[in-house]
Amino acid sequence: MELIAVNNTNNQIISEHKIVDASNVSRGNFIEANTEQVTLEHLKRDCNIPVFAKDNETTISHYQFIDETYRIAQQLFPQSKPKQPNIRVSHIIKGRIPSAIGKPAKELLEHEKTLYYERCAFVIEIPTIKQLINGNELLLTIGGVRAYNQENLYSKKSLEKFKLFIRFQNKVCTNLCISTDGFSNEIRIGSVSELSDKAMELFEGYNMQQHLDLIQELPNYELSEKQFAHLIGKARMYGHLNKMEQKGLFPMALSDSQINQVVKEYYTCENFGRSNDGSINLWNLYNLFTEANKSSYIDSNLERNVSAFELVQNLGNSIKNNTPNWFVHN
Repeated sequence: MELIAVNNTNNQIISEHKIVDASNVSRGNFIEANTEQVTLEHLKRDCNIPVFAKDNETTISHYQFIDETYRIAQQLFPQSKPKQPNIRVSHIIKGRIPSAIGKPAKELLEHEKTLYYERCAFVIEIPTIKQLINGNELLLTIGGVRAYNQENLYSKKSLEKFKLFIRFQNKVCTNLCISTDGFSNEIRIGSVSELSDKAMELFEGYNMQQHLDLIQELPNYELSEKQFAHLIGKARMYGHLNKMEQKGLFPMALSDSQINQVVKEYYTCENFGRSNDGSINLWNLYNLFTEANKSSYIDSNLERNVSAFELVQNLGNSIKNNTPNWFVHN
């Protein structure tokens, strides 16, 4: 795979790339697994752009993706003054300029190094659109994900995959609250202008009030300690069922280690843990799920977040309608 260099005269490492005005940047670790925070300027100035190897056509860069989404956010919410993107990257791909071929890695000078990031996620806060749910302030947020590992860069140029969302973020813990409405994991485009069209279509089609109404219902339903224990046991069992047995059941997207994290936080989390009698309402359970999901890699984080929301909705519907649910002992 060949690379096009943008500018390698100042290849700063992540920790040295300072944010000039941190007060105007969307805050919080919305994802944690194997990621570092960088600035939009760093992506523009210091990172190479991968190309499709067979025809040397350039990909749409992380910078272009984020910058265009930020422009759209400013266009849709001009009075709200969207904050600058909070950008998290992972899986750094290192390289070197041709004159440094054969040089030991430890002897490389900074200008001889190249880099880009295989995976990138970002959020943009809309600071004036807020809602209070169960004592927690939620803030409207726009964001997206790009993962080069989901592209075939060894072929000719083809439509590229992007993920976009618009949803609320819980400011207590920076957990994302994403539903299927307002999320697309299969945006396929060939240019930045096409990205603009797809993003506008998604953001303008988002039913904010409907999403809030669904979230507001969650604190009204709870699981007893016994039901929570049953849920955890079935969640651990789900991944070991054969495909025929899984068919017809609501999918459990969290990993075993993440389920263990949910159990730990059930006992220890001050904001979303169990009540004195061991019960837990579905809003708190949902936040334990989304908190555990922060350990997911960038390329699977959003899908697991959406799945968590759908799962607690499924549990809530079972409780409300008194219908059987495989995950909960009735």
